[in-house]
Amino acid sequence: MLAAYSQERTMRLDYSFSGRTSEAVIALDELRVIEGWAGRRVHLKELPLKGNGQLTLRAAQNGEVLYRMSFSTLFQEWQNTEEATQLRRSFENVFLVPMPDDTAVVTIELFDSKGNIQAVLNHYVNPGDILVRPASSNPAVKDIYIGGPVEKCIDVAIVAEGYTKSEMDVFWKDAREAVKSIFSHEPFKRMKERFNFRAVGLESSQSGVSIPGKGVWKDTPLHSSFDTFYSARYLTTLKLKDLHDALAGVPYEHIIILANTDNYGGGGIYNSYTLTTAHHHQFRPVVVHEFGHSFAGLADEYYYDDQFSDYYFPEVEPWEQNITTMFDFDSKWKDMLGRDGVSVLEGGGYMSKGVWRGCEDCRMKTNTAAGFCPVCQRAIERMIRFYTE
Repeated sequence: MLAAYSQERTMRLDYSFSGRTSEAVIALDELRVIEGWAGRRVHLKELPLKGNGQLTLRAAQNGEVLYRMSFSTLFQEWQNTEEATQLRRSFENVFLVPMPDDTAVVTIELFDSKGNIQAVLNHYVNPGDILVRPASSNPAVKDIYIGGPVEKCIDVAIVAEGYTKSEMDVFWKDAREAVKSIFSHEPFKRMKERFNFRAVGLESSQSGVSIPGKGVWKDTPLHSSFDTFYSARYLTTLKLKDLHDALAGVPYEHIIILANTDNYGGGGIYNSYTLTTAHHHQFRPVVVHEFGHSFAGLADEYYYDDQFSDYYFPEVEPWEQNITTMFDFDSKWKDMLGRDGVSVLEGGGYMSKGVWRGCEDCRMKTNTAAGFCPVCQRAIERMIRFYTE
C-alpha cells in the first residue's frame, strides 16, 4: 500500500522508442512530476500480464522492487509493418509511476514478437533532481461516474478530441454514452463501483479529426489520425506527451479518447489508450472493444491473413489471455472447456491458422456479439481485481 511512497506524487517518464523491424533503441526524453497518485495501490511489485514491454522501478540503495507495470506500444506494432523494413522511425511513449522517496533505478524492456528481449534501458531517477519539471493543467473536467475514492478505484479519463468550444455539450453526452456502453457489459456491470470515469473537455480549434485517406487534415489537441500504418480504420495519436500534458492534475490511470467524427474506426493499446470514433453508429461496441485492448490487454479474435508479418508463432504462447497457440494451453482457459459454450476454435489474432480463441463470437471478435465471451470476462475480472484487491 505505497509503503515506499510517502509523498503522494506521480513521476512521469517520457521516452522515445526508435528503430526498425529488427532493432529497437530506448532513449529517455524527460522526467515530470505531478501532484497526487491515481494508480494502483496493491500488487505494486507484480505484473498482471507480460505485455510487449515492461517497466520496473527499484530502490537504488538495495535493489528492492518498488513498482512494476507491463504495456504495449504503437512502435512495436509498427515494427511488424513493411515500412519498418525500409526506414527507422521514432515514437513517443509516456509512463506513470509513484514518486519514490529516494533515488531509484528504472528498467525499461521491450520484447520482440517471440517474447525475446529486444532492447533494455536502465537509468536513475532522483525525486530531488532540480531538472524534474512540474506538470499541471487546468482542463474542464466533469464526473461521469464515481464509484469511490481515488485510492480505491480504477480512474479512467475520457478525453475530447476534435470537439470545438461550441461542441462541448456534445462531448459530455458522448462521454456519458461511452461509460454507459462499458457498464452494459459484464464483468464491468457488476463491478462498476470499482471505477471512476471523468470526462476531460479539451477544446479544439477545428471540428473533427484527420482522415488522410480522404485528404482531410484537422488541427486538433492530440493530432489524432485515421489511416495509421495505411489501415483506413486504424485511428491513433502519436502525440502522447501532448495527451499526458493535457491530463496533468486529473486523477487518471487509464485513458479513453473520443474522436468527434462519424468515420468508422478506432484503436486500443494495452496500458496506453483507447481512441475511438464517437459518432459512427457502431460507436458503442467499438469503444468497449478498444477498452478491452487498452485496459485488459485482450487480443483481437478476428482474422484476415493479410498482415505483413505474423504476430504469433507456434513455439510461443501469447501473453494475451483470450487467444492461444496451444503451446501452453494449460495457462489459458483449459479449465473452462465445456462450460458456457467455451471450446477451442481456430482463428484469432489476425491469423486463420495456428491461433485459437475460446468461443464462436465475442466483443473482441465482432461488433454484433452480445458481449464479451466467458474467457474474456474472466480475463477482465482478473484485471479489475488486480487493480483493486
